[in-house]
Amino acid sequence: MEENFYSVSASLGSIATLDVAAMETIYRLECSGEQFYNLLADRIGNAEAAELLRRNGREELAHARRIAKALSIRLGHEWEPSAEVSELLPIPMPDEVTPDLFRGIVQGELNGDAGYQAWADKEEDPEVEKLLRLNGREETIHAERVRKVLEILGA
Repeated sequence: MEENFYSVSASLGSIATLDVAAMETIYRLECSGEQFYNLLADRIGNAEAAELLRRNGREELAHARRIAKALSIRLGHEWEPSAEVSELLPIPMPDEVTPDLFRGIVQGELNGDAGYQAWADKEEDPEVEKLLRLNGREETIHAERVRKVLEILGA
């Protein structure tokens, strides 16, 4: 099966501790998250809801920047993503955006927070721990925004 945004996201649940390769995967996923939210925003036909989704996307990119900073701390030198890590993941979009899709996103964001907190619990460097916890807290904020999108769309 080809690696895509959804399969990579699902695979993160099996990562117990973050090594460099796992952090690079998270970086790639978070960068792709901006495109994911923008694609959703383009499909829903409601400006207020679309702006909430685009805001999540911008913050996903901020998460990637924090992961890059965490990698630099971990490695002891400035980390730069390789061409492969810089490549956005394919994001197959359904023909129709349904309330169930948004409910799945809410759960995925909540799972993302839990994952970040679990990784932070095992982190030895306090600065990396702080970056992970901040990303996690914002994932829950993203879930709340997606719940608001559901409200706005009357789902």
